[in-house]
Amino acid sequence: MVQEKVFRRDLLTACFSKQTVSRVEIKEVTLPPAGKADYHLHRCPVVGCIVSGALLFQLKGGDPMIIKTGEAFFEPRDQPVLHFDNASETEPLVFTAFYLVEENEDLITILPDVS
Repeated sequence: MVQEKVFRRDLLTACFSKQTVSRVEIKEVTLPPAGKADYHLHRCPVVGCIVSGALLFQLKGGDPMIIKTGEAFFEPRDQPVLHFDNASETEPLVFTAFYLVEENEDLITILPDVS
């Protein structure tokens, strides 16, 4: 039997300085069709991967981008997220998020609406 080679595809390199991680919280999250996360930030870095669907993602001060199935995202610590929206009107968005927690930080902080 011929063994196939292992294939690794680079998805994301997330750089952060002087991060201590005491635990990793892993969550699978589903946004319904046209669902949108509230304006928020995380007190810890978050990296994730889209399991199915497409994400409209935009950090405050950054450009909007569409992140598709199999692609990854990075939410830096204390960086407001303007858009974390399901880009589809008909299909759910499913993603896995890895919260790199240093101590007892809140995983998410909802911010007042941006107008």
